[in-house]
Amino acid sequence: MDIRSRFEDHFEAAEKVHREAARVLMQPLERASRAVFECLARGGKVLSCGNGGSAADAQHFAAELVNRFEVERRGLAAIALTTDTSVLTSVANDYAYERVFARQVEALGRPQDVLLAISTSGDSPNVVAAAHTARSLGMRLLALTGRDGGALAKCLQATDVELRAPSRHTPRIQEIHLLAIHCICDALDQLVLEENQ
Repeated sequence: MDIRSRFEDHFEAAEKVHREAARVLMQPLERASRAVFECLARGGKVLSCGNGGSAADAQHFAAELVNRFEVERRGLAAIALTTDTSVLTSVANDYAYERVFARQVEALGRPQDVLLAISTSGDSPNVVAAAHTARSLGMRLLALTGRDGGALAKCLQATDVELRAPSRHTPRIQEIHLLAIHCICDALDQLVLEENQ
């Protein structure tokens, strides 16, 4: 096996997907950034969820908001719904794993809040269930998806934002999701600083 040529293939594929993402995601990224900023400015918070690598992305996003990204600014209200093992396991045990995020959205979500729902396929049942619960509460949705957007894309409305990575390959989708998260965090840094001038 020629490992180095496989590495080169990964870099070339990533570069291609990044170029396509830059072409298709600029406007959705701006809309998403402004939606989060408006939510926070109104006293709302961002709830985030996902499975596996997407759970890590949900936690990464919440950490960048609560602590800071690249500049000194006030902490921003965000909660990753993937971190409380007692809540996750009790809901999975008493109801179903599909409900682990929806139940938390039901308990913590308010109409002025935003749900960041992350699913590379768009079809993760627990993430889709959380999105439906957020919708029923009047929350705005931001969806990080890939492939064809799946069931998650189908539950979005005009005020929501989908950031769909232009790939069918999970690692490339996850790489675009992380870049999108960093873009939104950078925009929030700038918008918060402008607000305080």
